[in-house]
Order: sequence, then structure tokens, then C-alpha cells
Amino acid sequence: MPNNVRDDLIDVLEAISKVQLKTLRQLRQTTGQKPAPKDTAHSKRMSHIEIVYDILHSAGRPLHISEILNLVAKRRGITLDRESVVSAIAKRIARKDRFMRTGPNTFSILPDAER
Repeated sequence: MPNNVRDDLIDVLEAISKVQLKTLRQLRQTTGQKPAPKDTAHSKRMSHIEIVYDILHSAGRPLHISEILNLVAKRRGITLDRESVVSAIAKRIARKDRFMRTGPNTFSILPDAER
């Protein structure tokens, strides 16, 4: 079977499956049953900046980037890219948005940024 025909067939089958799933969920709702749970991983997803903010907020003191990354790995089970996180925080610092630098690669939350 040529690739373009195969791809078209897969697209059609995928569209049919999506419509069927939507219909089944609507039927479930009309019968009074609980709706199927949505993708919980997506609903709990946080940006890297939000994760870093939570780490700093819970620490209650300035932390070096190495400490931040270690705590993220322990608490969230993910590994963040050091340079990306430092860059993102530096951009926020330049805008005076939530973070401040207290030393070389050491960051804290702005006092007025507390939730």
C-alpha cells in the first residue's frame, strides 16, 4: 500500500475513533454517570518557572541553582536543564517579576511576590 494512502487511512480511522470516544462520553453524561477522568498529568502540569517558584517559596530562603535543581529532582522526579532555568529566572529578574538574585547563581523570591 502506498504511503500516502496508508497515511490517509490512518487519519480517517483516527478521526472516527475521536468521534466515537466523544459520543461515548456524551452518553455517559446523559445517563448520570461520572464523566471519565481527564488526563490528570496534563491538568497538574506546571511550567519550570512555577516549579522553581514553589521550591523557593517552600524553602523560605535564597537557594543556589544547584540546590534548586536537586530539590526539583527529589520532589518532582524531573531533571531541569540548568542553563534554561537560569536564563528563565534571569529574564524574570530583569522584569522584576517574582525573583531576585541574592548572589552568584543564588535566587530568592521578591518579598512582594509572595502568594
